[in-house]
Amino acid sequence: MQEQLRKEADGAILFDAVVSPQVDGDWFAPGYWRERDALRTQAGGRGGIAVIAAPAGECVLRHYRRGGLVARLLGDRYLWRGADRTRPFAESRLLAEIARRNLPGPAAVAARYVRHGLFYRADLITRRIADARTLAECLAAGRLDAALADAVGGLVARFHREGIWHADLNAHNVLVTAEGLYLIDFDRGEVRPAAAGWRRSNLQRLRRSLLKLGAAEQGEAAFDAGLWASLMRGYERTLQA
Repeated sequence: MQEQLRKEADGAILFDAVVSPQVDGDWFAPGYWRERDALRTQAGGRGGIAVIAAPAGECVLRHYRRGGLVARLLGDRYLWRGADRTRPFAESRLLAEIARRNLPGPAAVAARYVRHGLFYRADLITRRIADARTLAECLAAGRLDAALADAVGGLVARFHREGIWHADLNAHNVLVTAEGLYLIDFDRGEVRPAAAGWRRSNLQRLRRSLLKLGAAEQGEAAFDAGLWASLMRGYERTLQA
């Protein structure tokens, strides 16, 4: 990533000059792409996700939004603690590190914050991973079998082996394609020292997600002995490779 910083009156844009040498504030407005017939899809909800046909290729534009009870108070605002500690800049730089380590994650294109006194709002643009389904979608379609579970375990182990902690490891943030698997949405993620504690808690978060989505139709014991055991075999094999 050839990092470039563009300062604006009320914020700044961090972008990869190799991917696109020209990025401005309009890039972060879905309406801008709609006017150019380049807004492919848009969804509301916590993430505020839009798929856009940008000069850098098909990308995902995400507006940062809070979840939980704090969202009622702050909505999409975050406390200002300096540019380098803004969520989009931190995530963009983590994605660059993930790419440098040859791990399968989304490529960062541009990140922006807009400051409002003690708070800021933020957006991130990444390259879209084409022809992908989430692990949650695969589960719903009955496509989560032992082989896929093993591959998911191997995917998580690759990141853990490099010390990459995913703050929200769940079935919606694992993408499955014909070419391989990817992890997405690294908001609040970080590089951590090798330690078994955070790895275990990360895996348990994924397990809870699968259980919540109905992976244990035959019972939790059967799930642990079947799909989860396959996932853990792939995890341990890859972690120790």
